[in-house]
Amino acid sequence: MTASAQPFDLITMGRIGVDLYPLQSGVALPRVETFGKFLGGSAANVAVAAARLGRSTAVITRTGDDPFGAFLHEALKEFGVDDRWVAPVAAYPTPVTFCEIFPPDDFPLYFYRQPKAPDLEIHTGDLDFFAIRSTRVFWITGTGLSEEPSRSATLAALKARGRTGITVFDLDWRPMFWADPAEARPYYAEALRHATVAVGNLDECEVATGVREPRACAEALLAAGVELAVVKQGPEGVLAVHRDGTTAEIPPVPVEVANGLGAGDAFGGALVHGLLSGWELAETMRYAGAAGALVASRLACSSAMPTEAEVEDLLARAPVA
Repeated sequence: MTASAQPFDLITMGRIGVDLYPLQSGVALPRVETFGKFLGGSAANVAVAAARLGRSTAVITRTGDDPFGAFLHEALKEFGVDDRWVAPVAAYPTPVTFCEIFPPDDFPLYFYRQPKAPDLEIHTGDLDFFAIRSTRVFWITGTGLSEEPSRSATLAALKARGRTGITVFDLDWRPMFWADPAEARPYYAEALRHATVAVGNLDECEVATGVREPRACAEALLAAGVELAVVKQGPEGVLAVHRDGTTAEIPPVPVEVANGLGAGDAFGGALVHGLLSGWELAETMRYAGAAGALVASRLACSSAMPTEAEVEDLLARAPVA
C-alpha cells in the first residue's frame, strides 16, 4: 500500500458494523416496527467523532462483501473518514447490531457477528506500517485482541508504532466476543506495554488490572505502562491521572438521556481532539465529557457525533462544578 503524503491526526483500528436502532423509545425489541440504519462499531465511531471535530481520520477494518459493507464505505466517506484501509472479506457477512432503548440507563445490545466478524480478519501483512507509525494518534480496542488474526495484527501494529506520538488503548470489554474471557488479561497487559493512553469504564479497567476502585484502576494502568489513565465512572464522571502526577476528576454534564450508546465513542473522539490541541488535562476531560453527554441526549451514535460549536455551546450552558 502507498504511504500517506500527510500523516493523519488519527487512525483507529477495530470494529465496524451496521447499527439498527429502534425509532421508538421504551419499546421492547419484539414490538419495535421501525428502525434507523447507522454506521456503528467503536473504532469507526471514534474516527467519526474526531472527524466531526475537524480532525483528519482513517480507520483500519474489514466489512463483508455485501450491501451493508457498501453502506459502511458510503457512510465513512460522508462523515469525512478515510476508508482506504477498509477492505471486504467475502467469507463473512457485515455485522449487524440491534439495541433496545429504555432511558435513562438501560440500553441492551444484541450483536450479530457469527460465524465471525470480518473486522477480526485483519492480517498483519495487510497493515500500512508507515501510516501507523506516522499518524499523530493511533487507537486500538480490546475487541481487536479477542481473536486471530486480528489479535496478532493489533499487537504487531502496536510494536511497529513503538510508543511514538499518542497511542490509545480503548479497553472496550465485550465478554461475548471472547471464546474464554479469562484469557483476556495477558493480551490486555501486552497492549498496555505499548500504549501511552488507556481509556475504560470500571468493568473494563477491572478486566485489564484486576482492581475496580477508580483511583486504584488508574494507578494500575499507569503501572502497566501508560502515561495517562482515563477511568470513566458513568454518573460519577471521569477520573484522569497522568504519570507526572496531574489529576482531573470531572463530574458529568447533565443532559436528558435519550440513548447512552455511542457516548463513550464521542468521548474518545473528543479526547483525541483535546490531546492533539495540547489542552490541560481538566479541560480535555470536560470537553470529552460534554461530547459524550451530547450523544447520550440523541438517538443515534455516528450521525449524532457533535461539532466543535455544539460541544462549546453545551459547556457554556453547563453548571460550573
